[in-house]
Amino acid sequence: MVPVTPSDLAEPLRVLVVCTGNICRSPAAERLLAAGLGAAYRGRDAAGGLAPAIEVGSAGTGAMVGHPMTDEIAALVAAQGVDPRNFEARQLVAGMVQQADLVLALTRRHRSAIVELAPAAVRRTFTLRELARLATDVDPATLPGSNATTADRLRALIPVAAARRGLAAHRPADDDVVDPYRGDAALYEKSFGQLLPAVETIVAAVRR
Repeated sequence: MVPVTPSDLAEPLRVLVVCTGNICRSPAAERLLAAGLGAAYRGRDAAGGLAPAIEVGSAGTGAMVGHPMTDEIAALVAAQGVDPRNFEARQLVAGMVQQADLVLALTRRHRSAIVELAPAAVRRTFTLRELARLATDVDPATLPGSNATTADRLRALIPVAAARRGLAAHRPADDDVVDPYRGDAALYEKSFGQLLPAVETIVAAVRR
């Protein structure tokens, strides 16, 4: 029998991604982040049945509850080698925010709605692109070293990134990901082209 270590029993770091309908942007970011971080998500448990170090979930401020990802976004996710299946949209509630260690909104408006729902989450709530932008300016030496886990480094990144807010000029609109719902293929490509690099930047900042 494999011995159980304290780290196996630790609570996972919980990441919550939020958009409006929870059928386009936030599920795509959920699955891409989970793949990049080696995390679990709803519908997929960690390998071997052990408690995952990171869990990634998503929800919507006006969710189309029970719906899958749109076909267009599912195809874009699958093209990255990531499984888009077995997804069901769910409505954002305060408890989800309160339980999350990191909340990633797809727009500034979503971020405001999240903080209004759970004001104490303000320091751990970012837009996806905002966190990516802030992460690029973080000195890797300020994060835990080579013996640290991805969860350790992501947990450490959150307060460091929050402390960097407002230190560098940027266009506020650059922190948003455009909503592709009911748009054409070009709009879906534009939206995905905004969120994918942000996910990749965050993953690169915390993975060794």
